[in-house]
Amino acid sequence: MHFNPSRSSFAWPIPLLLALVVLSLLAGIGMREPMPADEPRFVLVAQTMVETGDWLFPRRGSELYAEKPATFMWMQAASQQLVGNWRIAFLLPSLLAALATLWLSGDLARRLWGRRAVPYAVFGLFVCLQFALQAKRAQIDMALVGLTTLSLWALLRYLLEKPDPRLLALGAFAAGLGTVTKGVGFLPLLVFLPWLWVRAKSAHALPPHRGWHALAGVAGFLLGAGVWLVPMLTAVLASDDPALHAYAREMLLRQTATRYANAWHHVQPAWYYLQSMLTLWLPGILLAPWLLPAWWRRLRRVDPRYALLLGWAALVLIFFSSTPGKREVYIFPILPALCIAAAPLLPALLRRRGVRAVLWGWIGTLALAGLALGAWLLLATPERLRPLVEGRGMDAAVAVAMGRWLLAFGLAALAAIVLALWRRRGQPATAVIVITALLWIVYGVGLIPAISPESSAQALMQRVGERIGPEAELAMLGWREQHRLQADRPVVDFGFKRPWDEQWPLARDWLQADPSRRWLFLRLEAVGPCMDATQVIDIGASNRRAWALLPGHAWIAGCDMPAGWAAEIEHE
Repeated sequence: MHFNPSRSSFAWPIPLLLALVVLSLLAGIGMREPMPADEPRFVLVAQTMVETGDWLFPRRGSELYAEKPATFMWMQAASQQLVGNWRIAFLLPSLLAALATLWLSGDLARRLWGRRAVPYAVFGLFVCLQFALQAKRAQIDMALVGLTTLSLWALLRYLLEKPDPRLLALGAFAAGLGTVTKGVGFLPLLVFLPWLWVRAKSAHALPPHRGWHALAGVAGFLLGAGVWLVPMLTAVLASDDPALHAYAREMLLRQTATRYANAWHHVQPAWYYLQSMLTLWLPGILLAPWLLPAWWRRLRRVDPRYALLLGWAALVLIFFSSTPGKREVYIFPILPALCIAAAPLLPALLRRRGVRAVLWGWIGTLALAGLALGAWLLLATPERLRPLVEGRGMDAAVAVAMGRWLLAFGLAALAAIVLALWRRRGQPATAVIVITALLWIVYGVGLIPAISPESSAQALMQRVGERIGPEAELAMLGWREQHRLQADRPVVDFGFKRPWDEQWPLARDWLQADPSRRWLFLRLEAVGPCMDATQVIDIGASNRRAWALLPGHAWIAGCDMPAGWAAEIEHE
């Protein structure tokens, strides 16, 4: 990356800052277990793929998993085959997608506005909290953003740089692959709508594109989506297994169109994403009072670069705001586009006194928050800490460890601020990057590993294994993915979504077939009248739930569980 230091807003060399960014994204990989939400589920499915060799139909225990396409789990399973270590492999797809997104954002900024915009696009995206937070999670969303950014990179090059059908095919392919990674991966294709607006407003703003190029786009999209759809549908159509046909219907209908048009969970008001942007997009969102008027002036001039980036981002925001089901990660794909659109404006904005004051206030708040929270965790009495650790299976030692890491972050951030003021008074750009990197290093190396044993249910399942002994057999009822993932032996289950009324008889029969060796793991609240309460073992709390072990002899002979017992806690 070539950059003129004399015109830079950064006090440190760009390569050094880039190395720090990469280090902060790498920090902590291999140091923790998969933790809710979502991570244990995807890793369990990927682990089953590797163990069984069936990569086509994802399974969660004994049931088919029809809530997400198989593509992301393929990435995790392939990573495990590559590195041979699940602790590293489960985070590798998100890490690689994050690095690719940074590169694509910088390269697109260079192509649209020149080399000077590159570091502002890259660092501007990195310092927004949601980016590194998702980069350090084994959820689908970072991989999706990698694909949507690749699609947008290719499509904008096709529309603005050169009408090469290969670029159109690549952009459509990435959108198709994104669609079978998470259903909304097609969204980059909406960029053609603001392109039509620009064409209507200024006939000479964009070169003409040949209609036959659309064939390349259609072929690319079908090829990308077909990576998973074609083999899956082929296998379903060739089978008479009703479970596979039900899987295909669930996956293609309920989990796609119905999920967004008539959502049954995560229902939020239309303004929900405003609060998401005001928190997860810090500190970038703080520059909105300066960026929005500047963007508006360029849109009035019908600058096609801004029109396509900002018009696409607005369409995606409208799309998700109009659906009842909302999560903060849904609008994550537009963050790189907004950072690219901000990149050419940031050199001038960072010279403004108000912008500098806002950024100094942000990093000062981070430093003080780290100091205050760290000191509180170290000095608080056990009674004050109880609400924090109760129900999570943690003890005071975990809180103390977190307090030390937070205090260290606060002190390091404060030192970085003082050094920045001493070396380059009034220019906070480098300090924002350094302190953000310090935050994610502490998060990855200190905070998350400290809570991992309890949050991942690793500590709970270790207690289970020790209590029942190495020769015992274990079954689960009302389990969560982290329990099966962390179990130290093969586990029997009676379903995940299957109603409790259907699982109880299966659990009873399994226990009574060999009561001296078999144990049942279940929610403590689900222990019912067919169980001898004197033999039930409270094995501890995890993830805000209490769990129990039931030895085979504890099931009262001839007893049938009452209809509907424990149904009210199903799938909580």
